[in-house]
Amino acid sequence: MNENIINEISIELNIKESQVKTTLEMLEEGNTIPFIARYRKEKTGGLTEEQIKVIGDAYEYQVNLLKRKEDVIRLIDEKGLLTEELKDKILKCNKLVEVEDLYRPYKEKKKTKATEAIKNGLEPFAKMIMSCPTSGNIDDMAIKFLNENIKTKEDAIEGAKYIIAEWISDNAAYRKYIRTNMYKYGVLETKKKKNDKDENGVYEMYYAYSEPVSKVKPHRVLAINRAEKEDVINVSININSDKIIEFLESKNIKNHDSFCAKFIKEAIEDGYKRLIYPSVQREIRSELSEKGEESAINNFASNLEALLLTPPMKEKVVLAFDPGFVNGCKIAVIDKTGKYLDSTVIKPFLKNIDDDKIKYCKNVILALIKKYNVDIIAIGNGTASRESERFCADLIKEYNLSCKYVIVSEAGASIYSASKLAIEEFPDLEVEKRSAVSIGRRLQDPLSELVKVPPEGIGVGLYQHDVSQKKLKDNLDFVTEKAVNSVGVNVNTASPSLLKYVSGIKKPNIDKIIKYREEKGRINSRDEIKKKKLLSDKVYEQAIGFLRITEGDNKLDETAIHPESYDITIKLLEDLGYTLNDIGTNNLINTLESVNIKDYVDKLNTDIYTLEDVVSSLKKPNRDPRDDVPGPILKSDVLNIEDLEVGMKLQGTVRNVVDFGAFIDIGLHNDGLVHISKMSKDYIKHPSDVVQVGDIVDCYVEEIFKDKEKVALSLLEVK
Repeated sequence: MNENIINEISIELNIKESQVKTTLEMLEEGNTIPFIARYRKEKTGGLTEEQIKVIGDAYEYQVNLLKRKEDVIRLIDEKGLLTEELKDKILKCNKLVEVEDLYRPYKEKKKTKATEAIKNGLEPFAKMIMSCPTSGNIDDMAIKFLNENIKTKEDAIEGAKYIIAEWISDNAAYRKYIRTNMYKYGVLETKKKKNDKDENGVYEMYYAYSEPVSKVKPHRVLAINRAEKEDVINVSININSDKIIEFLESKNIKNHDSFCAKFIKEAIEDGYKRLIYPSVQREIRSELSEKGEESAINNFASNLEALLLTPPMKEKVVLAFDPGFVNGCKIAVIDKTGKYLDSTVIKPFLKNIDDDKIKYCKNVILALIKKYNVDIIAIGNGTASRESERFCADLIKEYNLSCKYVIVSEAGASIYSASKLAIEEFPDLEVEKRSAVSIGRRLQDPLSELVKVPPEGIGVGLYQHDVSQKKLKDNLDFVTEKAVNSVGVNVNTASPSLLKYVSGIKKPNIDKIIKYREEKGRINSRDEIKKKKLLSDKVYEQAIGFLRITEGDNKLDETAIHPESYDITIKLLEDLGYTLNDIGTNNLINTLESVNIKDYVDKLNTDIYTLEDVVSSLKKPNRDPRDDVPGPILKSDVLNIEDLEVGMKLQGTVRNVVDFGAFIDIGLHNDGLVHISKMSKDYIKHPSDVVQVGDIVDCYVEEIFKDKEKVALSLLEVK
């Protein structure tokens, strides 16, 4: 383990070296991030999942960077060109691009104008020109280098200039200066192409757009990249080239009175325009794209986590309503446990449909509501969503029904419904009806249902198709794993899709658990899992604290307390005069509230982190972090844009958070947009500082666009 790298990570993250080292040691031993974050706080100093992941990622980057440094040093040394000064410069580099800059002059090049000139014997001539002689003339110098390939003085001079241009282009210090200059003072410019293909004006704002490179927002970078890829715009970075050329001249022209100064100037201009500018521009744009990707992925991950942790609507019979026009609305009824009961299809939105047919559709839904005592109608938010909302609102009002309705995100439902898992779950149902079931289950338990969809298939971000799919998947898998383990999993009811995100568990473990459940009916204790070897010793250690067993042999198996802390827990209870049967009771809670936990650290030979987690679990044995979040808004009537007035106060659900604001469902056909500038009186870096997906917020109508059926909202009161 490299001590220098540990020191660098410690400084970068502003944590102790011991925390970094201990965390890396535990990761190398095969411990998972959720396990370390939850059950090894005393070793890490209470680091979060995010911090542990950053440590692991940073170490991997630094290790790869060091390996590249060592490779470059070896490659240069093999050429006999390595000096101690150059080696020291390479080892001090903090970024890969700096290492590559230093390696550039020594790198084996493909055929270039300069390599051809060197091959033809013009390198000594180029060195003579760079020495800026004052006696003699260029023609007399050039004539000495004529040969079968270099037939004229002009050819010799031109070839020498190509060599000088490449020398300057390969200079690491110059490239660093130009890169810094371009980033600080450059202006990103976009212009519409003559024969563009943007018929709907999607990228209209970038037809003639400019903004300082240092200030371009990540989402704009990705939008520009997409517009360029779709052949709509040309993109360039405009900088003061004269200033840069002056800088290069000051570094390379030793004597401006030399007759060679003119030729060095020409080589500098050629090297800058042909080699350096295009290359550095690509590097800057690549860096901007990386930052844009990182921002988009982080934003997507934040939205996904909030969506996964949406509070479940427990103990409700749900009628799921998957909207559609021509192919109709797919209806499914599921009981309080998510079990499929019934399904049908209605077509209330066909063109020229008469009142009798609409009434028939209503009667079909009404009959299902009454037959199964439906509590809530879950309407998917896709095509025909608002028409379906009006249909349900009218039905509730017309028949004075007690049930309510709610809009549910259906992102990824079609992916699930056609999956192997969906076919196994509902072999007798058509694809569309499986999708409806999924929508209903998402309301009952969003986490359990959404894990059946690949995280990248859940559309809660922007530009998810424009970023590295591997990075996106890795990040979203991490978020899903974090969410699943923070909630915990009932080992007797969890699907394979849910189990696969439990800390440490792999497919062979899942297969054993599922097979055991099928043969034995249920698992009655965590100890049974160990004795029956459903998990190996290492996997058991990593996973068992996140696996819950309700109504089993041991009350502690319902909690987040790890079996390794059971002895401590029992001793604490005994000292306080309680037993396992008192867990979660008001008497025990009141006693624990009045106890000074620190007094028990030495007494029980444990640490404060473990003890605090034990006490928290004893107070709320079945604590679900989702219970602390407000539930979805239940409705019985529809809001129309004609009902709105500027300044009106509304309540809505945040559906998506992006770099420039947030989209809020207030019940209209289109979600309203709150721009970042309308979110807080104080400066905020990102909308996620104020809101998250799923938040229930009070908002105000800022502006109404009736022709576009859109509304601008504000979280600040409109006066």
